[in-house]
Amino acid sequence: MQLTNVEGTSAMNPNKALWEKGDFTRIAASMRASGEALVATLELRKGLDVLDLGCGDGTTALPAARVGANVLGVDIARNLVDAGNARVKEHGLSNCRFQEGDACSLSELSDRSFDRVVSIFGAMFAPKPFDVAKEMVRVTRPGGRIVMGNWIPGDPTLVAQILKISSSYAPPPPEGFISPMTWGVESNVVERFAAAGVPREQVAFARDTYTFDYPDTPSALLGAFRSYYGPTMNAFEAAAKNGRDEELSRELQTLFESQNKSPSPSSTRIPATFLRVTVQVS
Repeated sequence: MQLTNVEGTSAMNPNKALWEKGDFTRIAASMRASGEALVATLELRKGLDVLDLGCGDGTTALPAARVGANVLGVDIARNLVDAGNARVKEHGLSNCRFQEGDACSLSELSDRSFDRVVSIFGAMFAPKPFDVAKEMVRVTRPGGRIVMGNWIPGDPTLVAQILKISSSYAPPPPEGFISPMTWGVESNVVERFAAAGVPREQVAFARDTYTFDYPDTPSALLGAFRSYYGPTMNAFEAAAKNGRDEELSRELQTLFESQNKSPSPSSTRIPATFLRVTVQVS
């Protein structure tokens, strides 16, 4: 997926402009139940220090805080940080806060600060994957754990296919661009954490599922992606310049409708497969 074709994008980190361009909170609202289910598997308890990296507006951060963990959410997008802090205030959670930061360089965070470092479809989009792995390991305490959720290239389910289809309508990526989907390849993950000092036997993988639950039709959910999800917004802009925006719309409409598992014609439930990565830090 072309992630850098954004006006005003910083050469240092194009993702800030990408994720501030839309409003991912509109998509995240359909992911809350899966976020809570994932947090329930993390063995969190009161008093643990948790970093949610690429946290969005708190789909996993808020459930982690509700079980008593002390949670810091870090995201590149200022609008999502503000939305997360607003949700924290709304839910009365004094043990959770959000701040702006770059997964490639967490210079504001001290070494060995967190018992858990969690990044669900977040850090995978940062442009320097080896730096991301190094930083996640650096801020994790010995005996702690890193858990990532990463979309898988070529997977037939929703998000991988959205990004695959969208990329076919966008210009070629710039030289040196590393696709975020490479985080969904086990050998790449092993290599990146090995460079950060983590042995292969301390990295585990599993296939898992995130479900998009949306209280409207598949067409309406596609409309949300088209209007608020930065990568899809960019794809439609690029397609429109070539007179192909309706073609892109039809292709994505077919995808959303074919993957909908909801028994109701007025709601949408689409499961999406991802690679769950668990890293034990010693």
